[in-house]
Amino acid sequence: MLVIGAGGFIGRALCQALNVQGTRVKAVSRRGQLLNLPGIEQIASDCRNPSEVATSLGDIDAVVYLAACSTPGSSAGKPSAELSENLAPLMATLEALQGHPSIPLIYFSSAGAIYDEQAAVASCESDLPRPRSYHGAAKVAAEQFIGAWARQFGGGATIIRPSNVYGPGQAEKAGFGIVPAALGCIRRDEALTVWGDGSAVRDYLYIDDLVDLTLAALEQASASEVRTLNAASGECVSLNELLSLAELASGQALRRQYILGRTVDASRVSISADCARQTLGWRPAVPLAEGLKRTWLWLNTTPL
Repeated sequence: MLVIGAGGFIGRALCQALNVQGTRVKAVSRRGQLLNLPGIEQIASDCRNPSEVATSLGDIDAVVYLAACSTPGSSAGKPSAELSENLAPLMATLEALQGHPSIPLIYFSSAGAIYDEQAAVASCESDLPRPRSYHGAAKVAAEQFIGAWARQFGGGATIIRPSNVYGPGQAEKAGFGIVPAALGCIRRDEALTVWGDGSAVRDYLYIDDLVDLTLAALEQASASEVRTLNAASGECVSLNELLSLAELASGQALRRQYILGRTVDASRVSISADCARQTLGWRPAVPLAEGLKRTWLWLNTTPL
């Protein structure tokens, strides 16, 4: 198994799960040497050279592509960065896969960044993407490039569109993940900066549930077509409701500082995961309140 973007939150969790299953993993990250686990070969690469990527494809069963360098917020005003930092490595990977069309590809897109915020019902995979951010636009472009690769070379791919993923193992990093940011502020008794009035509605998915979906997609990999699956809990809450649940999980109050909202942030994103349930038999198992409790427990057993 080749995992590109193994150094990120989701990548590390997936590599660990594959390792437990006894799957031999080639873990690619920009820095390398991030996972000290037997059976995992760690490769430092930015995946910009198709020939370099191709050298890793000779003895693997699937490619999981997780690499990403931006969020909707961080991409504001920086469209060229999406080309150079996010799309270019994927293009090199697809070029390498042209010589290996029998290797299935799992690509991680984004549900929260591409769907229409004005949708009256939960967004499904057949809905027309309407991204507000350059990050979301790059995800849509990536999906189209994958479709073109599959149609030209007879490849197969599964595109997974996760909602907002959280859970143990997610490091607190500015602009990446409201859950670790909120719990970190509670732990340090600092004020959390909130963009807007806190009414924005999102779906939050526990990391173990996403890993389970990915493993199911790998077991039932698409060999000669492109399928798209939303990954969501179906439990939509406002940001203010999420922060209140974080307070309940921690047993402590969270100080908040509300500032003017950003145009890249959608007011509401509701996502249907019915297709994943029907196709793979997958259902999310961890409710938001329980997931936050587990994350708080993990955070308090991890050094600052």
